[in-house]
Amino acid sequence: MRVVSLVPSLTEAVAVSVPGALVGATDWCTHPVDLDVARVGGTKNPKLDRVLALAPDLVVANEEENREPDLAALRAAGTEVLVTEVRAVPQAFAELERVLRACGAASRPRWLDEAESAWSELPRPRRRTTAVVPIWRRPWMVLGRDTFAGDVLSRLGVDHLHARHPDRYPRVPAEELRAAAPDVVVLPDEPYRFTAGDGPEAFPGLRCALVSGRHLTWYGPSLAEAPRVLGQALRAARR
Repeated sequence: MRVVSLVPSLTEAVAVSVPGALVGATDWCTHPVDLDVARVGGTKNPKLDRVLALAPDLVVANEEENREPDLAALRAAGTEVLVTEVRAVPQAFAELERVLRACGAASRPRWLDEAESAWSELPRPRRRTTAVVPIWRRPWMVLGRDTFAGDVLSRLGVDHLHARHPDRYPRVPAEELRAAAPDVVVLPDEPYRFTAGDGPEAFPGLRCALVSGRHLTWYGPSLAEAPRVLGQALRAARR
């Protein structure tokens, strides 16, 4: 089996679960840290000639991260494409199992069992916290409705204030975000790399939680430790 992954979190899942199957990945696929496969460009602009030159048996993709015209072009060239949809934690587990089975996994990996246990055994939050969750700056964009990251936060007791916005990733001016007066501003380090010196200064007087974007937005092995890692960052901001 020869697999090309166009999704960073799926790249990590396949690489650690089906050794040797992965032959290509995007430039944004940073895990495992020692990943040594051909690079095929970005998630939104993959170099289709590079993908096809690898003669994959399967390309794994995601309906949000990848563009349908690229996936259609791969199918037209005779390549099988598996497209995932992940907008909630339970859906992530189901799709991961589907992907790994399609990639030739002989058995269910231990990390997937550990991840499901970590999320199913979460204690009920003692109190709910309101938040705004910027994911980009210049212009400011935030989590909106129906997102995987939003579901992750909800299960950790965080209700983001744009969860019912008509758009999934709406543009909202910083002054409106400040005026919403959330309990906390959640600032992940991807896709925009918010840091202590780039982000919190836009929200004076509000508590800010700098969190790992990989643990907030990736659906793969990181799910096993995400409740602990994110929980620690959120609790630190609320102190």
